[in-house]
Amino acid sequence: MKYLVIGAGGTGGSIGGFMTEAGNDVTVIARGRHLEAIQQNGLKMETTCKGNYTVYPIKAADMDHYNEQPDVIFNCVKEYSLVDTIPFIKRIAHKDTVVIPIQNIYGTGGKLQELLPDLLVTDGCIYIAAEIKEPGVILQTGDIFRVVYGVRKPEEYRPILERVAADLRDSGITAIVSDNIRRDALQKFSYVSPMAACGAYYDIDAGAAQQEGKVRDTFVALMREINVLAAAMGICFAVDIIKTNLKILDSLSPSASTSMQRDIKQGKNSEMDGLIFEVVRLGRKFGVPLSTYEMIAKKLGFKA
Repeated sequence: MKYLVIGAGGTGGSIGGFMTEAGNDVTVIARGRHLEAIQQNGLKMETTCKGNYTVYPIKAADMDHYNEQPDVIFNCVKEYSLVDTIPFIKRIAHKDTVVIPIQNIYGTGGKLQELLPDLLVTDGCIYIAAEIKEPGVILQTGDIFRVVYGVRKPEEYRPILERVAADLRDSGITAIVSDNIRRDALQKFSYVSPMAACGAYYDIDAGAAQQEGKVRDTFVALMREINVLAAAMGICFAVDIIKTNLKILDSLSPSASTSMQRDIKQGKNSEMDGLIFEVVRLGRKFGVPLSTYEMIAKKLGFKA
């Protein structure tokens, strides 16, 4: 199958790099110096699970110069850039193209589906600690690399979703076609949102939350609030999210940080609204008190 990965940052770059190295037909969409470096020298991967290596050649382009028709699109851009990808997807997709969004924000797939009514858009999420170290270089700071995706309605299921999972697994990526993506996407959100909130509130890396103390206690308090919110939304997690997420946290390099935190430090747009402020809105919508989220959101500039 022909794959397209929109966004070649830590998430998309890792997917594109692993899948290309395994022999899949993949093109990554990038821009600027990062794109130039990939086109000239390949995509350099610095990983803890597979060591350091360079994927070369690797197909890379910007949105203006990509003219193929992909069967599967992994949309890996940040929430604030999603709308910019819609005209591009409409231009290059064929009628059976499947779009798999891999974002931090809960509910992204449903929003994209409204904007792309003629295509199947799943929901999806990823477990990975990775970032652009420098143009043309992806740095992974943990062994976990898991992609979870699925349809929101059973009647939307297509066998191609299993073929995608097989290609991901053959590439060394753990892949799960979820039978309850609403639950599983919120489970991932129950990690990334509290971690982003702690990172922004305390200005810390993972190491501070790996130690007993106020940062770790805040991380746990935020997860408990997500648990209560999930119950109010009619979602029952299949695992103990506190134990599961603490295990993920403790497996990371102490220097790992969230992409939202890195964006804030670099003066870029961030996903703060979707990762933190939206939780406060949902709490108020469902009548759930979220005192820790309210406290952090207030400090970060949330206005009701």
